[in-house]
Amino acid sequence: MYEFQGFYIPDRMMPGITRYINNRILPGQFLQAIICNDLKAACGRADDENQHNLMAYVGYFYNEAPSPCWGSKKKMMAWVNDTPKEEQQPTVSIKESYETARLMHEGLRLTVMRGKS
Repeated sequence: MYEFQGFYIPDRMMPGITRYINNRILPGQFLQAIICNDLKAACGRADDENQHNLMAYVGYFYNEAPSPCWGSKKKMMAWVNDTPKEEQQPTVSIKESYETARLMHEGLRLTVMRGKS
């Protein structure tokens, strides 16, 4: 349970938040409204317990969540549709990598040869 200024996020809500942040899986409509910074929709979709504790959600996303993942619907959708950097495929081909390594090697060899003069 996350606590913020006397308010809290119920334990039952944390798995949806964690899946969204870590795995980029959209949560239910209430959490989507929170993530999109849509107070009107969040109030309308919250049960009594969550409605009373809206401050905790704001505190959590402001203090704990990566800023690119919340604040508007556009940011939420970009977060969900973007592949985490550690899962992205390399954008440099093997040929380009080889050529870069060869040029670096040539540069080192030239530097060593210049140093011997």
